[in-house]
Amino acid sequence: MTAKGYWIGRVDVHNEDGYKAYAAANPAIFKKFGGRYVVRGGRFTSVEGESRSRNVVIEFADYDTAMACYQSPEYQANIRVRQPHSIADLIIVEGYDGPQP
Repeated sequence: MTAKGYWIGRVDVHNEDGYKAYAAANPAIFKKFGGRYVVRGGRFTSVEGESRSRNVVIEFADYDTAMACYQSPEYQANIRVRQPHSIADLIIVEGYDGPQP
């Protein structure tokens, strides 16, 4: 079994109206790559380091699929929609599928 792939994003939005088009386009893009929201907003407490006002975690079947979604023409175009209206940190990480404590 292959470890899942994840997008972990932290976002500060400074123009809600402009950001709406980006958010509205994402579900179709993620669905094409089998992505599903694990975290999408919600309550959080920053207990160490810096944070942003929004958090998102999207799960994919594996790391390569997560990367393919990010690199897709659809998402690359959607990044340009988002950028004027927000500041984002995004990492793509491979999940852990080994022994647990």
